[in-house]
Amino acid sequence: MSEGSNSEIAQRRARLDEYRNQGLNPFANKFVASATTEMVHNAHADHDAATLATLEDRYRIAGRIMAKRDFGKAAFIQIQDRSGRLQVYVAKNQLGEEDFELFRKLDLGDVVGLSGCPFRTKTDELSLRAESIQLLTKSLLPLPEKWHGLTDVETRYRQRYLDLMVNPDVREVFRKRSRVITLIRDYMVARDYLEVETPMMQPIPGGAEAEPFVTHHNALGVDLYLRIAPELYLKRLVIGGLERVFEINRSFRNEGISTQHNPEFTMLEFYQAYATFTDLMDLTEQLFSAVSRAVIGSTTISYQGDPIELAGPWRRLTLRKALVDIGGIEVALLKDKDALLKFAAQSGIQITKTSRLGKIITKLFDSLVEPKLIQPTFITGYPVEVSPLSRRSEQEPEITDRFELFIGGREIANGFSELNDPLDQRERFSQQVESRRAGDESAHLMDNDYIEALEYGLPPTAGEGIGIDRLVMLLTDAGSIREVILFPHMKPRD
Repeated sequence: MSEGSNSEIAQRRARLDEYRNQGLNPFANKFVASATTEMVHNAHADHDAATLATLEDRYRIAGRIMAKRDFGKAAFIQIQDRSGRLQVYVAKNQLGEEDFELFRKLDLGDVVGLSGCPFRTKTDELSLRAESIQLLTKSLLPLPEKWHGLTDVETRYRQRYLDLMVNPDVREVFRKRSRVITLIRDYMVARDYLEVETPMMQPIPGGAEAEPFVTHHNALGVDLYLRIAPELYLKRLVIGGLERVFEINRSFRNEGISTQHNPEFTMLEFYQAYATFTDLMDLTEQLFSAVSRAVIGSTTISYQGDPIELAGPWRRLTLRKALVDIGGIEVALLKDKDALLKFAAQSGIQITKTSRLGKIITKLFDSLVEPKLIQPTFITGYPVEVSPLSRRSEQEPEITDRFELFIGGREIANGFSELNDPLDQRERFSQQVESRRAGDESAHLMDNDYIEALEYGLPPTAGEGIGIDRLVMLLTDAGSIREVILFPHMKPRD
């Protein structure tokens, strides 16, 4: 921190002491605001100076001082609250000498409460003429970067409160995020889905191929796992008779951090009895279109320079067709493990030789096809080996009734008709256990309790998980997942 910064901090602390010595509370808590800055703007947007002069409207607003221009016996300040900013004119002849001198000692970043009447300046800017002003919270640290904004990415993520304070575009991103979640919740409830909550600490992690975080429960004397997905518990509820359930959930995966991945993330996961994976593809098209229209006013968005149309119907391709048509792989290679491994090596794609054919195919898809799927595309026909919880296709038993949705070159959703045959499920889990013994730490564990639940009978069901963070990225044109998570995980400072 520079000497200038140290000097400014010292001045702020000196003013704090000065206020207290004068009997003033620099952290007051009795001011009641009657309006927001947005309410003032909305009420008088169409009023000219002459009209405002005839009004007797008075407002009490509170907010943070974000700008200040001092002209000696008068000053203009910008007040920021949750709804926006408003200019306030503060004059000595209006406040009186004593209160005006106290006002002049206020710093940028201080939180104040004030009352006043609306008027227009000579430049026609709607403002409030302050009749009183009160310090509510003394800011002991200066606003970042000389108050012109916060641009350092590292600081923005570590000190999100500063990012929100000085960057209005960031505040708008998180307003949109909240709106997206509300719209999704309302959409599901309107279709007779019941919102539920399932355990975040689980004795066996399941529902996805991922490495979990481990914790310990002292009273029970057992290790527990932060959930990697709520899937197996939600399907237990369908078995219990809750035929349509959803959860907007936080899940945790002990994996890498990147522009697309955060160890803690938000998903919508839902299950519907007596439905198939094709029913959920239709629902997903409708859901995304409805949310996009409500949040940005259109189904046509621009993401990282690419125009994307979210209105359905969306393209639907099988995994194999996508590998051939988009990935450039010859059809004959798709059933030849050794040939695919050789192709992968020649293409610079690292795949372990112990991987099964289905795993190799999906790894090649991830590298050769996924980045090219800019427009919404459902990919279907995933191999059984990589779909341990999905129902087998009755037409092609080596693949499953499953889809993944890709938009903007990344996966957004994963859904399938659920495997409800407990004998098949036990065999799939056994294969996963073997994969885990062979070194795949993300493979499923055996979950005998879930298999017992299946033995009571899971109705024919379809389920889906949608990445909320990635959907918000699309709708806010965010290039990194950290832009849409308020407090993303970061490496500790040195």
